[in-house]
Amino acid sequence: MQYTNNMNEKQPTDTDPVGEEPNPSVTADKTLTLAAKKLAGSAQCLNCGTELKGPFCYFCGQPDRNFMRFFPALLRDLMEDLLDLDSRFIRTLKPLLFKPGKLTRDYMEGRRFRYAPPMRIYIFSSILFFLLAAVLSSNSVSFNVQDDTLIHIRADNLEDTQKVGEVLENLPESVRNNVSVEQIIQDVEEDEKRADKGEFKLGDIQFNEEPWDRETNPVDIKWLPVWLNDRINDEIEGSPQKAEQINGNPNLLIDKVFDILPATMFLLLPFVALIFKFWYLFAKRYYVEHLIFSLHNHSFIFVTLILILLADLAVDQFNANSYATAATWAQWLQIILGIWIPLYLLVSLRTVYRQNWFLTLGKYLVIGISYLTLLSLVTTGVAIASFVLL
Repeated sequence: MQYTNNMNEKQPTDTDPVGEEPNPSVTADKTLTLAAKKLAGSAQCLNCGTELKGPFCYFCGQPDRNFMRFFPALLRDLMEDLLDLDSRFIRTLKPLLFKPGKLTRDYMEGRRFRYAPPMRIYIFSSILFFLLAAVLSSNSVSFNVQDDTLIHIRADNLEDTQKVGEVLENLPESVRNNVSVEQIIQDVEEDEKRADKGEFKLGDIQFNEEPWDRETNPVDIKWLPVWLNDRINDEIEGSPQKAEQINGNPNLLIDKVFDILPATMFLLLPFVALIFKFWYLFAKRYYVEHLIFSLHNHSFIFVTLILILLADLAVDQFNANSYATAATWAQWLQIILGIWIPLYLLVSLRTVYRQNWFLTLGKYLVIGISYLTLLSLVTTGVAIASFVLL
């Protein structure tokens, strides 16, 4: 194509956007387009009819994708779209774990497409963490091999002792010969007897400095509606039965907590962003910037906690198989990750808000206290709600 005027004539160049042969020395970034096998190969956009110059319509934005393919291929594409487990996700992990604040800075400065979206990172990491934590917490039989002859096995209740035989089959013979299932059952029975001595009683609940009684001294908080006072008294009345259920199977309460906690943590995010907004009130930043920062930092915490849980699981397995050196390295990894979490959060605060270290450290402390206070209130509420909904 040519551009002419009265003064001169401009010949086509490699940078002309339309009508030129592509410059062979310039290669497109394949991560910013669609794979050839996913393209429909249409000349015009199937949505608005605009002539296509690439895999996306520049007028309406619809991709030129071919959905008439085998279902397994479409299912794989669907999972990629939902979880974004592609090169962008892999590129996101490195700065998420090792470069505090970089993801948030890049996102604010417009370098977004190279990374997975903040909300997607948070959802994926939180689901994976709570799923792993729930699975590990439900396994109440643990082995701790301290040397070749001393072995300790913990079981929370008699039902769990049935799992011991299954686990023993996977242990080395030298370890298996030192385990007595009868001793385990005896230890669990003694633990249950000790728990029965501290059995919960309704008389332990006080209201108006007197023992609670449904008829003579019920809970009656004036500023609460009648139905809520009735619900509180109902829960108090049913407390011994629920306490007995929990003593018989602690996983009932744990499972209920993990049912509620993920959604609660998600709902907590806007309030965490408000904490940042309050302490950086004069930083001239929009609320959404604080929210993105909260998403990235929580995602980092979840991913790091996943690694800590896996390291803890590795320690148990190494101890069970008498790999003392490997168990020690796994324990050191847990310690390093535990130290890295607060350091990461401090450095990320400095990187994103770019204040001097003195102000950053001060705000780090007050934000940390504010966040931990909020988190303790939320976890207490989750524990109470879990007991009520049991």
